[in-house]
Amino acid sequence: MIAPILGLICGVFIGVASKVVIPYGYSGYVAIAILACLDSVLGGIYAISQKQFDLKIFISGFFCNGILAVGLVLLGNQLNINLSIAAVVVYGSRIFNNFSQIRRFLLNKTQKQIIVVTEKEE
Repeated sequence: MIAPILGLICGVFIGVASKVVIPYGYSGYVAIAILACLDSVLGGIYAISQKQFDLKIFISGFFCNGILAVGLVLLGNQLNINLSIAAVVVYGSRIFNNFSQIRRFLLNKTQKQIIVVTEKEE
């Protein structure tokens, strides 16, 4: 469970430290792609916590979600419809849902460890 978190932190650090400048016209697409990929990463962390992680599903979901999100925003721009708001709402809610599931898992894991420790002390 530590490897995905370290990978995410390293990716953010490399992105911030690099000298790559995204043109203003593409910034909306990049932002939606980042949201979609962050959703996939948190979904992968949640799958690890449930012992259901499959690397093929994660990799395909990571890239397909990013491409699909950018494609929908591009289609929306072509039709003069702001689909980026819909993508932000959907991926934002999925990110919060995955994060809450991970939080619950970690809190329950910590609570079980406390119970085991107190039972051994008696």
